[in-house]
Amino acid sequence: MKLPSCVLAAAAVPLASAQLDFWAKKAGLEFFGAATDTPGFREREPYAASYPKYDAIFADPKEFGQTTPTNGQKWMFVEPQPGVFNFTEGEFVSKLAKKTGKILRCHALVWHSQLAPWVEETTWTPEELKAVIKRHIFGVAGHWKGQCAHWDVVNEALDEDGTYRKSVFYNVLGEEYIKLAFQWAAEADPTAKLYYNDYGIERPASVKTAGALRIVKLLKDAGIRIDGVGMQAHLHADNHPTMEDHVKTMTAYAEHVEEVAFTELDVRIKTGTPLNDTKLAWQKESYQFVSEACIRVPQCVGITIWDFYDPFSWIPHVFPDNGLALPWSEDFSKKPAYDGMIDIFKKYADKPRPKPGKPTKPTKPEKPGKPRVKRFSA
Repeated sequence: MKLPSCVLAAAAVPLASAQLDFWAKKAGLEFFGAATDTPGFREREPYAASYPKYDAIFADPKEFGQTTPTNGQKWMFVEPQPGVFNFTEGEFVSKLAKKTGKILRCHALVWHSQLAPWVEETTWTPEELKAVIKRHIFGVAGHWKGQCAHWDVVNEALDEDGTYRKSVFYNVLGEEYIKLAFQWAAEADPTAKLYYNDYGIERPASVKTAGALRIVKLLKDAGIRIDGVGMQAHLHADNHPTMEDHVKTMTAYAEHVEEVAFTELDVRIKTGTPLNDTKLAWQKESYQFVSEACIRVPQCVGITIWDFYDPFSWIPHVFPDNGLALPWSEDFSKKPAYDGMIDIFKKYADKPRPKPGKPTKPTKPEKPGKPRVKRFSA
């Protein structure tokens, strides 16, 4: 595909000094990060020649201060057989995070996709499935205990219409599986911040946003700890939320949880027609809206892009005629979105962020015979 003039010009210039995490922190965020994966597998397999340059960019602490394993901690990899754990792929990223001094976000304990086949192929009783979930959470979160700043405890529990997704977990246990997952995650890794994580929950009027708030309130009403909401933010260049949308949505979450984060950010471009400066400008705007919104909402701790290098993106493999979603192109030139985010971070550099209000505290379960006393946050 022929690149437009702005990208070709950038490709002719040597890579600039690393900046994203440096400037994000100057603007008051805790981190700017990039997810990464195990070399030699999946999208990465055809691009071995790119690894040295990719690894150097990823390792630079001024560029990325945080990372998430895109695949290595998912059920199909860590528990491929009942009670048989294999942490090889997840360990690659956790060790890399330690080696390069990055915050580690762990992903994900209970998710309907990328399950080991035995989980879905078995007919479970409720008690059997509870035991399986508990073993998995204690096995996986227990293995990385103390290493994960955040855990995506439950991932994508909502369907497109905002109702619960009809996963094996929901079909057997109903919404109770969500409560049990957070309860056991808190026991297995007490120091990690526990998140509900989903896509399509960035717009204030979305039915999925309402569903995410319902999950948060479900846990709080049961007296179960949930620390944050992760907005995956797999966005579209030609139809993305406004900065005000992001702020309004995060503010609603922040009434109930201590922190929010953009956890899997990418902004896909339609590639069925030629790439042009207009598409890149739309993409830049979307990345800027996320960056500025995160700064403006004090509970927003940081931004993670879902890898940073276009060839390693999942999008073209799942959504034909879509791609080019990340700040670095195949030749390692940076798209306008990169400098756009830097401009936003510089705009707010060394300025005090608003102080967060206190989220609503969990309400302890009501005891029989005693009326519940309503409590309000300060």
